[in-house]
Amino acid sequence: MKKLLICTLLLAGAFSAYAQGEKEVKTGWSFGLLPTATFSVDNGFQAGAFGDIYNYGDGTTYPDPLHKISWEASYFTKSHRMRLYLAYDSKYLIPGMRINASVTYVNDPLYSFWGYNGPASIQDYDIWYNRETSPNINYYGMSRKMLRGLANVQGRVTDNLNWAAGVNFWKWTLGDMGGANTPYDKNLTLYRRYQKLGAITEAEAKGGIALELNAGLVFDTRDMEAAPNRGVWAEAYLNGNVLNSPYIKACLYFRHYIDIPIHIPAGDPVFAYRLAWQQTIVGETPFYMIQNVPLLVQRNMISEGFGSSNTIRGLRENRVLAEGLAWANTELRVKLVKFKLFNQYFYIAVNPFFDAGVITKPYRADVLGHTAIDPELVFFKGKNDPLSIAGYRGTIYDDSSIKNLIYSAGAGIKIAMNQNFIVSAEYARCFTDGLNADPWIGIGINYQF
Repeated sequence: MKKLLICTLLLAGAFSAYAQGEKEVKTGWSFGLLPTATFSVDNGFQAGAFGDIYNYGDGTTYPDPLHKISWEASYFTKSHRMRLYLAYDSKYLIPGMRINASVTYVNDPLYSFWGYNGPASIQDYDIWYNRETSPNINYYGMSRKMLRGLANVQGRVTDNLNWAAGVNFWKWTLGDMGGANTPYDKNLTLYRRYQKLGAITEAEAKGGIALELNAGLVFDTRDMEAAPNRGVWAEAYLNGNVLNSPYIKACLYFRHYIDIPIHIPAGDPVFAYRLAWQQTIVGETPFYMIQNVPLLVQRNMISEGFGSSNTIRGLRENRVLAEGLAWANTELRVKLVKFKLFNQYFYIAVNPFFDAGVITKPYRADVLGHTAIDPELVFFKGKNDPLSIAGYRGTIYDDSSIKNLIYSAGAGIKIAMNQNFIVSAEYARCFTDGLNADPWIGIGINYQF
């Protein structure tokens, strides 16, 4: 991250800031294309490409585009995840309405499943061994394939207030780990253990389909969308599945962007915060959908998991799975420098942040009970000293920690082109016992909210 900042600052110095008084306006088509040469603790190095295509027309709507097309095609070296994504977003295709649609395919042969209810699912050892066979490559491993198609529409009620409705189709295929070269006993993984405990039912263990409908209200006074300087963006809606396992979730999001009048040349700093809550109020979410974070407008390709770059940074991907979650994100966004290069407008910003959250409704805690045991586990103390046995302890779940506060802090750097195509790199550390994913690095596009 430091090298990235230094190199970009040198470029900024070399090409200088754009002329004083020049009005920043873009017209016509603009393309953002980058290789997906990123790294995460969950998935390893990412190879491929992603980008955004913007159409600004005659420039009267700038910095908001008339039409935006986003896409990605990538592969991850550690998890062997493959992602394909295509999305379209416009407030101008149909006058007075906003259209947001996408198609996503993800293949995860080494997907991680950490258990339910976050802090209650114990993960306090470095190496585990199967007593009777060779070492398992990943106690937390399973496989997952996901196909999703969504379409959301917003229309005007009054100034700054819109109605919103949408439909999301999902198809999931779940199973044991695939693509693993090391032999392992498939019966001795947390995925299989939860099936034996009844925490994953036979009907959902191999996946399923879902057809979600959502409807609600959106209040929006932001001065722009990609990186607002001021305004409020709030949503209240219901999201429900009508196939197989019906349920209804209530979702509330409140985001506030506050301009701080410290007039530095690159732009005023912005204090931004988000308060969020989602909870199942009718029915029960099936296992293959519990990680989903319903959104009316998708800002990133994948929107799931309490943890990762979408909710609480510093946690492993999908580390906290529950029926009800409440969380807050706060960050200070400071633009360091802006410049013009190759007829494009750029700026560099940093964003120190603090995140926190709590489980408001556990998932299947009655099935797991107060304490769940996996009798096949032997725990070892040190990653580099497997002979140093810490003692036999088969506890994989302890509900005494369900209500623990989950919190983290960190900082990031942003490089934006034409105020819309924003490359993001962030580092975070979680301070809740047993949940930190060190080092947690998130590299992608856009601000988190």
